[in-house]
Amino acid sequence: MSNTGSSWSGRERAKTAAVVMAAWVALLWLLEVVDTVFGHALDDFGVVPRTVSELTDVVPSAFIHFGFAHVAANSVPLLVLGFLAALGGLRRFAAVCALIIVADGLGVWLIAPAHTNTAGASGLIFGLFGFLLCSGFVERRPMGVVVGVLVGAIWGGSVLAGIAPGQAGVSWQGHLIGLLAGVAAAFLFRRAPERRDALPV
Repeated sequence: MSNTGSSWSGRERAKTAAVVMAAWVALLWLLEVVDTVFGHALDDFGVVPRTVSELTDVVPSAFIHFGFAHVAANSVPLLVLGFLAALGGLRRFAAVCALIIVADGLGVWLIAPAHTNTAGASGLIFGLFGFLLCSGFVERRPMGVVVGVLVGAIWGGSVLAGIAPGQAGVSWQGHLIGLLAGVAAAFLFRRAPERRDALPV
């Protein structure tokens, strides 16, 4: 039996995931251009802890960056990890990202140091890392396990460094909360394990 339809479906899914993530990263760059043109006015959409009015910035803060170096540092990992996560379906991907962004923003609002302003996609990046690291094991999918191992091997060291306290100018709280939210998302949005047909021996 030919499986051309299944292969085509896989190619279409990959193409869609690539387009979505390319558009997402392009949006981040566009926002930074706008921010620069208007004298960094968009930086006000970062989260300042424990200020009630700042709760409206929980979601926007994940799309705002403090300069082109900041958005450049986040672009490649967001593009790659987002693409891998989106391969599992855009509806689930949207739910995973929403959970990570909201949980991370609220967590930063609750526990980040006073008088700081936190923004950037790194919380989402750490969340997608945690999601990909765990989802294959949670769902008992061999390919997902392989992806998780590869992601851990490539970015594990950077993640450990990113959640270490005491780094000037780095929100380790946002990184840690994002990571934990991604792990939670792997359980909350898990798919049923792959079915294996029983064969006589």
